[in-house]
Amino acid sequence: MLYHITSAVEWNDAQATGEYKPLNFARDRFIHCSYSHQLLTVAHRFYRGQSGLVILAIESFKISSSLIEENLEGGTELYPHLYGVLPIEAVKKAIAFPCNTDGSFSLPEELNV
Repeated sequence: MLYHITSAVEWNDAQATGEYKPLNFARDRFIHCSYSHQLLTVAHRFYRGQSGLVILAIESFKISSSLIEENLEGGTELYPHLYGVLPIEAVKKAIAFPCNTDGSFSLPEELNV
């Protein structure tokens, strides 16, 4: 399972078109994804204090585009990047991801395994 953090608004728009492309897709040309153990690191680094977020739980076997594990910032930890649009059929569920009062995040109960 892969995960991607996005806004509920972007996810709702994707459902109307049948595919998801984040706002920065034209610039990056890929979709940043994470494994479950990477979610909080990503959330705290890029989304601190933001509200209206969801975590897309993605079934990777339903993706036909290239999926490459890499670290583009020179680190050693590899992150999955989807080089193509995400078909909404590959998203098993969208999980509400509210921030805490201090702007930090905690994993939603359904991801605490």
